[in-house]
Amino acid sequence: MLKTFNRAMRLEQCLHKEIAIIVRNFLRDPRIYSCVTILEVKLSSDLNYAKIFFTSLNLKDSQRNHLLTRILQKSSGFIRFHLGKTIYLRTIPKLFFIYDDSFLQGITISKILRDNL
Repeated sequence: MLKTFNRAMRLEQCLHKEIAIIVRNFLRDPRIYSCVTILEVKLSSDLNYAKIFFTSLNLKDSQRNHLLTRILQKSSGFIRFHLGKTIYLRTIPKLFFIYDDSFLQGITISKILRDNL
């Protein structure tokens, strides 16, 4: 049986792909060059707000991760502008960037399990 996808889920996938391309190719800030990975995009039910979960290569440096969050949040207008060129929506959702440390927690749990075996 095929899984039904609603409009919000399709739009989340499209936003995920486009935001990753914009961050990688169009943001010129040297502090975020090739160290940000977009993990997930969650849209609100009215499609006006989007939470973008990301991680970075500098997993242990919390000050750097906080700085990356501020940089991405300040560039959300620029990202929305480019999204408006590629995605045809009446209103482009407001973007909120959230650092996700679940990858770091997974590495820690894997290390604990490997050491105990």
